[in-house]
Amino acid sequence: MIKPSLFSLRLKVRDYECDLQGIVNNANYQHYTEHTRHEFLLSRGISFARMHAEGYDPVVARMTMHFKQPLRSGDEFVSTINLRKEGIKYIFLQNIYRAADEQLVFTSEVTTVVLYHGKLHDCTLLRDLFASELSS
Repeated sequence: MIKPSLFSLRLKVRDYECDLQGIVNNANYQHYTEHTRHEFLLSRGISFARMHAEGYDPVVARMTMHFKQPLRSGDEFVSTINLRKEGIKYIFLQNIYRAADEQLVFTSEVTTVVLYHGKLHDCTLLRDLFASELSS
């Protein structure tokens, strides 16, 4: 069952994302989660391009991944995000569920930090943007 989240995005596996075993190659899950984070920001009215233009560069500092079940070509899936903040780190808790049966196929914890003009920074832009999500 798909757990409640701050944001979700429905996507579909494309043939070229699968390996010889007929399952999604592990590296593509990083693409799915990154795309979901970008869409999450866009849903809040900000883009990575705008952030960069303003001197802010969010970067992944750490990512842990757990593969539960495979996705296959043509599978539709739901990629979800929850968020917490620890000091200057933003922790994205991301799950991927197969849409047909709502089974959990992948979980990850993505720790990001923000560089401001190349220096580690407690990003007020993101802190303000996520204030309501982080206060609950």
